[in-house]
Amino acid sequence: MRPTVAAIIPMRHDSKRVPGKNWRPLGGRPLFCHIVDSLRMSGMIDRIVIDTDSDAIRAIASKEFPDAILIDRPQHLRDDMLPMNDVLLHTTSCAAADIYLQTHSTNPLLHPDTITAAVKRFMDARGQHDSLFSVTRLQQRLWDRFSRPVNHNPAVLERTQDLPPLYFENSCFYIFTRASLEKFRNRIGGSPIMFEVDRIEAWDIDEEADFTIAEMLYQTVRQRRSAA
Repeated sequence: MRPTVAAIIPMRHDSKRVPGKNWRPLGGRPLFCHIVDSLRMSGMIDRIVIDTDSDAIRAIASKEFPDAILIDRPQHLRDDMLPMNDVLLHTTSCAAADIYLQTHSTNPLLHPDTITAAVKRFMDARGQHDSLFSVTRLQQRLWDRFSRPVNHNPAVLERTQDLPPLYFENSCFYIFTRASLEKFRNRIGGSPIMFEVDRIEAWDIDEEADFTIAEMLYQTVRQRRSAA
């Protein structure tokens, strides 16, 4: 029997840099609806869990996704400086599942097939790995703040495509179990898998300019998929 998978989408009402971004329209729909659609279309998610302090988000979610589990975030977990791991410990205690996938509303271009592949990769690796997180590949000449090279020798001008790749955590999604979350108090456990996601697909909305670019990318991606 396949393990049950719950997808958690945490969303606060306030956003300092992009006001109201979680429900702001993108492509004619509230932003968070895009990630919910992708999760549902993946075929791997049994429960959608929306953790929020926002009446506006709850109202939209109740109408658009009546089967979603809506969790009212307690007052003591609403501080924007609070680690997400603390929020997840509460959310997972309210919605039982064998496996959890935590994602964000701010990744509207994430494709259902990518979610499917990531969940299957984690399921196949259970027993050897306790978590999975998405990353983006970097093959660029990087320097630290003291002007020291990180991943290259300045005296040997290698082509960037020949540099050993580095990866940054892009926050598209994290997959874990409740046991691992409790043990490490972290959504990334002791033996994680890095799962690479294309740079465009992993586009994240953090600032106002990101929203504008996401809108353009969304239209481009939609036109490509319609033509395929």
